[in-house]
Amino acid sequence: MAKTLELKLKEGDVAPAFSALSTSGKTVSSTDFEGKSFVLYFYPKDDTPGCTKEACAFRDSMADFAAKNLLVLGVSPDTVKAHEKFTTKFSLPFPLLADEGHTIAEAYGVWGEKVFMGRRYMGVNRVTFLIDGEGRIKKIWPKVSPEEHAKEVLAAA
Repeated sequence: MAKTLELKLKEGDVAPAFSALSTSGKTVSSTDFEGKSFVLYFYPKDDTPGCTKEACAFRDSMADFAAKNLLVLGVSPDTVKAHEKFTTKFSLPFPLLADEGHTIAEAYGVWGEKVFMGRRYMGVNRVTFLIDGEGRIKKIWPKVSPEEHAKEVLAAA
């Protein structure tokens, strides 16, 4: 059995800085969001059942996120090319960050041991962070139900 993920970061902490290539073709950095609140959601892999449900739930709620002036960013270890295919296939209106070296996942404490069908491996745990305009973590969701998660985030924003 895999260890329960114990996050080092807590609500109220300063969010770790990050920088990565995105589906926009540009490097996206945490400094781009100074003074703005945003959602940073980590997911394991593009175009898999749970990850697709979660991304589409965020997509379907984008008008509500925009009404709250809240930006959404997805992060996984997939390549920009894989992210572009995923974005196109499901018409995702928000950037996906390519964290191929899992440095962002490690900084946020979401990289860890996982077990799937008896196989142990290292990977990204599905965790979401709501980061306020001051760069502090306002809320953390360490356990996520992909279909309902976007609504949970909106309710807390």
